[in-house]
Amino acid sequence: MTPAHSPRRRRTAATAAATMTALALLELGGVGAATAHADTRSLRSSCNPAVDAPWVDVIHTQVDPIVTDYLTMVVVGAGSGTRTDALPRVASVTTSVDGNPTITAAESEILLKAEAWVGFPVQKTTSSTGGSTLTTTWSYNQPDRYGLYRGTRKVLGEYVKYVCVRTGPDTGEWVSAVPGSGTTGTFITYGSVENGIVRCARTEAAGTLRRAAQVRLGC
Repeated sequence: MTPAHSPRRRRTAATAAATMTALALLELGGVGAATAHADTRSLRSSCNPAVDAPWVDVIHTQVDPIVTDYLTMVVVGAGSGTRTDALPRVASVTTSVDGNPTITAAESEILLKAEAWVGFPVQKTTSSTGGSTLTTTWSYNQPDRYGLYRGTRKVLGEYVKYVCVRTGPDTGEWVSAVPGSGTTGTFITYGSVENGIVRCARTEAAGTLRRAAQVRLGC
């Protein structure tokens, strides 16, 4: 007699199909701005709970420059010197996984994979760009409008996570372990913080933090 397919097995088949789609996105480089770094393991249709660890990977990222502290300063008259100014906070970025700002060891693994995906160091612990107002000392040598800024690269993305659920002594099924009813989770992190000064004399490259500061300056 041919065994009947249970609703649970049909759900597992759908989960596996969604996972294969995620893997296809990885092989194609995903939708983000960086090259994908796929998990070297393949997600088979069956698994062994005693052997197979949870399977996690990033399937999509988006990287955007974001100015977190900014001040427009107008220098009038010739001369040179230094000055110290406080930069008001205009935005902030906080690490989170599925909307939770507290990053556990398991969630840190997701952000580590995001780091491999985007190709630059990102925050992998509970952290935020928020804090006290930034004060900076800078030099000027000619009259002009200056944009003093601090910022970073914000990384948003999606990930998949599956665990092997036991169905027999040595057999199991892959089941989505992402919170909620979906098959993908979300995360936010950010890269290193950069301080700088921009002017309108030279247009900075599109998509960079310096260009984002120039836009605020009105260039």
